[in-house]
Amino acid sequence: MGPIGAKESVIYQPISAGIVAAITGFATSFALVIAGLQAVGATPSQASSGLLVLCIVVALTCMILPLWLRIPISFAWSTPGAALLLAAGSTGSFTFSDVVGAFIVCGILIVLCGLWPALGRSITRIPKPLASAMLAGILFPICVAPFTAIANPDIALYALPIVVTWLILFRLAPRWAVPAAMVVAIAAILIYAGTDWLQDARVAPHLEFVAPTIAPSVILSIGLPLFIVTMAGQNVPGIVVMSTFGYAVPPRAALVSSGAASAAGALFGGHVINLAAITAALMASPEAHPDKDKRWIATFTSGIVYLFLGLGAGLAVALVTTAPPILITAVAGLAVLGALITGVAGALEDPRHRVAAIVTFLVVASGVVIMNIGSAFWGLIIGGIVMAWLSWSRRPRVPSEHAPAEDPAPVQD
Repeated sequence: MGPIGAKESVIYQPISAGIVAAITGFATSFALVIAGLQAVGATPSQASSGLLVLCIVVALTCMILPLWLRIPISFAWSTPGAALLLAAGSTGSFTFSDVVGAFIVCGILIVLCGLWPALGRSITRIPKPLASAMLAGILFPICVAPFTAIANPDIALYALPIVVTWLILFRLAPRWAVPAAMVVAIAAILIYAGTDWLQDARVAPHLEFVAPTIAPSVILSIGLPLFIVTMAGQNVPGIVVMSTFGYAVPPRAALVSSGAASAAGALFGGHVINLAAITAALMASPEAHPDKDKRWIATFTSGIVYLFLGLGAGLAVALVTTAPPILITAVAGLAVLGALITGVAGALEDPRHRVAAIVTFLVVASGVVIMNIGSAFWGLIIGGIVMAWLSWSRRPRVPSEHAPAEDPAPVQD
């Protein structure tokens, strides 16, 4: 009986890993996706469609590519990208059709990175301090929200259990900290809203076509930063995670498929998908299956689960829409806190470029809008100028034949 039981356990191991990965990925950030879409002008109906189509395109890519390549390659929606939308919504003035146009441009650029490797290399060569600082600047206002919510006397009693739950589990079971905090948040919202929210809920799943429009300022404010965050902050780490478990991800297949799926999903309100990193570690590791050639079953299973999770998009949007916005942002802040830590660490890692990184961070976090273009774009531009100037000023000068050599300029820390 022992060997038979062990064999059955191995058979179900990748299936259970895929189920856990899908539920974890959905639960940790679906509220942020909804809040981000609504922040940039989506109606509740369009946000519901956006969440549903993201679940569909994630499901299809997680099922088709692993089945074709026989590796546990997995995809997820861009959580930092959703945070970018939430931050942009507080400062920008644009229509959701403009934003959908920016989503499509982002998807096309990802496809081009797959077809034209030189473009992908150029994006990943954006100085790490600047890219990390931009990400940190996008996430910072959201990560402050949990503490702002606790300080708000109107919702402090709802926010405090969420933060405490996250803190306790982050010490005891880090993987479940954010999902558990989301469960507590849902309970808090239900207590806050009662049952009235169900009356206006559109429970039946539906897709709603959004005709895109092209606005250059929105492409620069949202489309381009979303592309950079997705490529440098999501797809590259996703490839690295897979390589640590001995898998070589074919970049062309991954980027072309995810970019094309993102562009198609944008027509129904979805923002962008990318290679998964955290959930990929669940499905590509020995925890999914002792045999690395069988772990693709985990990602295939996660795709099936995402299809079922998408059926609850309408209910999820109704619930999030009922909640106080600061409460949803607070949960989102806990979900992206790890990404903020990574961004800050990457921004300040090289002492030579800390000034440029901090300038980038401050410009992005300020939410400044110039010529109707958002702060993420200007943060990269201004940070790049500062980095170029300080790097040029530190170049050693060749002393002339008669002039004394100058002392080297001190490295700014």
